[in-house]
Amino acid sequence: MAQNNGPENLVPPEPAKVKEKLPDYTADAPKPRAQPSVDESFDDIRMSSGEVVQQLPVLVREWTVPEAEKLLAFIPTVKAEGLVPEDYRSAELSAAIDGGEGTALNEIASEIFVWLVEDLRDGRTPMDARRQWFVVDPDPDLLPSDRLLKAAVETGDVAGTLTALNPVSPDYARLKSELAKTTDPAKRKLIRANMDRWRWLGRDLGKQYLLTNVPEYQLRLTVNDRIIKNYRVVVGKPGRTATPQLAETVEAVIFNPTWTVPQSIVKGEGLGARVLGNPGWARANGYKATKGANGWVTVVQQPGPGNSLGLMKLDMPNEHAIFLHDTPAKALFNQDDRALSHGCIRVQGARELAMTMSMLGNASNREELPAIQQEVSEITASREYTRYAMEKQWPVYITYFTYGVDVSGNLTKFADIYGRDAPVLAALDAPRQSDRARQTSEEVVEIVDDLQTS
Repeated sequence: MAQNNGPENLVPPEPAKVKEKLPDYTADAPKPRAQPSVDESFDDIRMSSGEVVQQLPVLVREWTVPEAEKLLAFIPTVKAEGLVPEDYRSAELSAAIDGGEGTALNEIASEIFVWLVEDLRDGRTPMDARRQWFVVDPDPDLLPSDRLLKAAVETGDVAGTLTALNPVSPDYARLKSELAKTTDPAKRKLIRANMDRWRWLGRDLGKQYLLTNVPEYQLRLTVNDRIIKNYRVVVGKPGRTATPQLAETVEAVIFNPTWTVPQSIVKGEGLGARVLGNPGWARANGYKATKGANGWVTVVQQPGPGNSLGLMKLDMPNEHAIFLHDTPAKALFNQDDRALSHGCIRVQGARELAMTMSMLGNASNREELPAIQQEVSEITASREYTRYAMEKQWPVYITYFTYGVDVSGNLTKFADIYGRDAPVLAALDAPRQSDRARQTSEEVVEIVDDLQTS
């Protein structure tokens, strides 16, 4: 039945760049680099008694007056990026320039440059204002401040080094363009907050990825900066089970998943006793219970259309137990407000998504698609639990933008369903904070009951 009802072509039309065949994502993967010499890598490593001793990164460099003047001229331009020029001490830099080259100029220019790097690369908002933000931005490791500082003073391209840190997403560019023509103060702050949210992510999300914007209730499958398919989603309810923001990797598609019911429901809500006491009801709902010698009851819901996870889920291991999955409760996708789950993301058209990810994750060329589609259709129809690994693993981003480009390409304001704007907006008004943490100290809430039990 699953095979007969399957869509004939689940791969949406692709952009011109990928028209002839599926993109060879491995071709653009970073190539292993030859191990650089000590001199090529760092100038702050010294040999002592035959041992390599690595010192702290060098964050003060020698500045010429012309280079410092370029830095001074760059500071006002950050207003276009939603930042605050007054944060970067133009008056002090100007006074140091007047004093000429030397220690004072080197120290103030280097510090201001590093501040600009941090804010343009990582975002100005401190971590404690980023509610439920569990993404670790890779950019400080890929583009460390000390190397950027060294490159800027050696090449003299101060503005180019800093400008290159901006997010490459066209959505960020749209926000920047809108900021330039917006005069309403409240709207400007909202745009600036959401521009900063783009900086919290990696500068480049990649050539292909899945992205859910929680307040939009949409999942996007994106290739070469173009949405080739989008899906309506149900996300977490406000409160303790609100969906967190994550950056994970889809490693496989799980077809016909089972669901091991947590003890909070088996014991706490009496499901175990109900399954054991009413075999007919349990069989009709796909539940199987096992009672151990110590009285411990384990309940597992078997694969099938009534399974609380539906017919598929995307395997993206993470400590929150968050994943994208199907659901038998299809009517929920018709609601406008779809913050209804216990944290996981339910996807409308999940079966099509599973088929598409299986093909995009494993096909080397278009000729291989029919065989994969046939195999996956048979797996789905078998109603047997199957983990279908993806050779080309896909990044998935769970984000929270309250103003941005929607799936139709329009700039849109989305409801702040979790109240996460207020601390970000407050941070924009507060003095710039130095020495910001890279990782949140917030509690990880493991999602265990995103389901239906009756």
